[in-house]
Amino acid sequence: MKKITIAIDGFSSTGKSTLAKQLAKHLGYAYVDTGAMYRAVTYYAMEEGYIDDNHFDEKALVNNLSNINLRFVFNADLGFAEMYLNGQNVEKVIRTLAVSSKVSRVAAVSAVRAKLVEQQQQMGANKGVVMDGRDIGTVVFPDAELKLYMTASAQTRAQRRYDELIAKGDKVTYEEVLKNVQERDSIDSTRADSPLVKADDAIAIDNSELTIQEQFDKVLTLVASVT
Repeated sequence: MKKITIAIDGFSSTGKSTLAKQLAKHLGYAYVDTGAMYRAVTYYAMEEGYIDDNHFDEKALVNNLSNINLRFVFNADLGFAEMYLNGQNVEKVIRTLAVSSKVSRVAAVSAVRAKLVEQQQQMGANKGVVMDGRDIGTVVFPDAELKLYMTASAQTRAQRRYDELIAKGDKVTYEEVLKNVQERDSIDSTRADSPLVKADDAIAIDNSELTIQEQFDKVLTLVASVT
């Protein structure tokens, strides 16, 4: 069976990462969570004081991009790679609502996107990779053999995200999460550089009513059709 590139795009909390991890494990492929990369850069900007709820010093962040080292380190106990920022495991801290509320603004900066897209393309140069994000099928790997575009209602996605955060012990309200989801949707789809759009040859999957297993089985059939 030939190795291919699988590109998964979609709005936040559409289950992209869950599906990508399942596929990578089943196929023996590398998994790259590009969202984690943008979250890590956002966390760096927050820690350095470049961004908060009231301001964003884009110039300072861009001028310090060379100081940001990102890498994925495989965790055998978890079965997937975790995000490391400058040698520090930031997998948990980058998943907070505080980071989520700022990541779309950071991801809209062209210099940030250029830096991370270059790294992502290098990671998938030899195929055998499942990559999820916002612009994988349109910018990072426009020639990917299989492109998926995940969708679900904002309310469904907010409920999923809310349940996930509560399970982790975060103190958030559903209303806060829904607002964040809607704001990120707007920024991701209207930014000037690489906005989130469905690639012409991507297959749309609305998983609002699908179980994780039903979604996985459906996509495995699609994978078999191109390998």
